[in-house]
Amino acid sequence: MNKRLTAFYWMTVPAVLLFFIFLTLPALQGFYYSLTNWNGFGHQYHFVGFKNYVNLFQDDNVGNAYWFTFKFAIVVTIAINVLSLLIALGLNAKIRFRNFFRGIYFLPNILSVLIVGYIFNYLFSNVFTIWGQNLGITSLSTNILGSEQLAWVGVVIVAVWQGIAFNTILYLAGLQTIPTSLYEASNLDGAGKWREFWSITFPLIAPFFTINMVLAMKNSLMVFDQIVALTNGGPGRATQSISHLIYTGGFRGGEFAYQSANSVIYFIVIAMISILQLRFLQRREMDN
Repeated sequence: MNKRLTAFYWMTVPAVLLFFIFLTLPALQGFYYSLTNWNGFGHQYHFVGFKNYVNLFQDDNVGNAYWFTFKFAIVVTIAINVLSLLIALGLNAKIRFRNFFRGIYFLPNILSVLIVGYIFNYLFSNVFTIWGQNLGITSLSTNILGSEQLAWVGVVIVAVWQGIAFNTILYLAGLQTIPTSLYEASNLDGAGKWREFWSITFPLIAPFFTINMVLAMKNSLMVFDQIVALTNGGPGRATQSISHLIYTGGFRGGEFAYQSANSVIYFIVIAMISILQLRFLQRREMDN
């Protein structure tokens, strides 16, 4: 038995090494560079301590990026989970061609985020505007991606459209774990669909709801590809997310050390939000 356990431990060594080399080590290097003034080129740099971290809290561009990212993440997380749960409930019902519709709804998840973003960029710029002009709909006649007030809505639409697919599959998996006998008993007691949902369905899929909420929030906070394909952070800096700011400033703006400090703060923020979400939602599961 001991030899078998030892073999299992040795089997984990390659995975641990790969994780350390490609994830842990770069993270440690990023923290190291965040304490310097390195611009990303050459070997000349000096230690500046926590000066970069202090400057982050005084930078309006950083503040605007965090504000946009939080606003975007909250709206997308709520929209994805509400819509995917409604779709899952519909697909779980006894309807014709149910498996076909499941495949259709999952299709966006297998497409490249960048490709989807560029396609929607073309639609917003050329297709929807022509439709709006022909139909006389003013709101569709102009490209919303060119508006500082509405560009973020276009990014939300694309992120929600593609994000719904994965969450729908998880909710479907959760719905299939509920015994049909519970619904039969509720029908005998005269419970309506609304009472059935809140008393049976939602409490029993609570673990799946927790997973979907945490994953949707984490993915939304890390939004990058949609920004690059749709707006590239514009107009101006209206749709610049934290990830996009770190990339453009660090790799193209000569702020490698400064944006390394931003990425450290960014990591801490995402980790704290995910932990708080898990604790709150798991406590709600226990209460149910």
